[in-house]
Amino acid sequence: MSTKLFNARTVVVPAAGMGTRFLPATKTVPKELLPVVDTPGIEMIAEEAATAGATRLAIVTSPSKQEVLRHFDEFPDLVEILRARGKDEQANKVERAAQIIHPVAVTQEKPLGLGHAVGLAESVLDDDEDYFAVMLPDDVIEPTAAMSEMIRVRQEHGGSVLLAVEVDPAHVSSYGVFDIEATGDARVKKVVGMVEKPAVEEAPSNLVATGRYLLDRVIFDALRRIEPGKGGELQLTDAIDLLISEGHPVHVVVHDGIRHDLGNPAGFIPASVEFGLRHPKYGPALFHDLEAIMEKYRPELG
Repeated sequence: MSTKLFNARTVVVPAAGMGTRFLPATKTVPKELLPVVDTPGIEMIAEEAATAGATRLAIVTSPSKQEVLRHFDEFPDLVEILRARGKDEQANKVERAAQIIHPVAVTQEKPLGLGHAVGLAESVLDDDEDYFAVMLPDDVIEPTAAMSEMIRVRQEHGGSVLLAVEVDPAHVSSYGVFDIEATGDARVKKVVGMVEKPAVEEAPSNLVATGRYLLDRVIFDALRRIEPGKGGELQLTDAIDLLISEGHPVHVVVHDGIRHDLGNPAGFIPASVEFGLRHPKYGPALFHDLEAIMEKYRPELG
């Protein structure tokens, strides 16, 4: 088998959610545009997709969230004003989003589940695209090379490949959990089933789904054949489970890096702190501020 890796051309980004866990902020600002330090989550996803070799970012949004797509416009008037004022660093930041990757709008009229959102993206794929990637903007992972590893696993085993993270077994009931078998690679597992939010004592493993998928195109047929669940939603995990039951190979790569959940304040805050500490401009002062804050609250929370 060839050792050349063929990148996923299209990355689908489901971004039509209401962002209810961030209300009232998300009444007017889409969750995907909330900044981690100074970069919105959707731009971080775009950078990751481009690094993985993708050339098309299919952003699934609702009719009321067109600002997410607009973030990738060029804003020439703003850039001109900034450069005239000698603010080249800020101008470069404004220009960056439009230079990363080609965004394509996919409209989801009603929030009918992740499976429904992914299914809508079929229309933007080229006829010769046998597989594509899905990246959930709530999940920030590092290192960002996970998708390249997933492509390698698909090339070796075929089928679809998902990213998994290990969690404390006591917390598995909050996730979709993989039922797995070992392979010759400690970081790659064959998936024989998926269990959505099992009781702790019934969980088949402590490997759970995180927001990166490399999906064979047959997923679209599976999505058309599954039944809607609660609220009329189509679940991507149901379609993947159907494919597994029919013998379609599905594997997971076990992520051994960092994962931040930007989908709720409890995850967004530590992500902002970590990225802030790394920032060359803000990091040193933030470190000292955090030390003072920690000392202040240590008697109460320590």
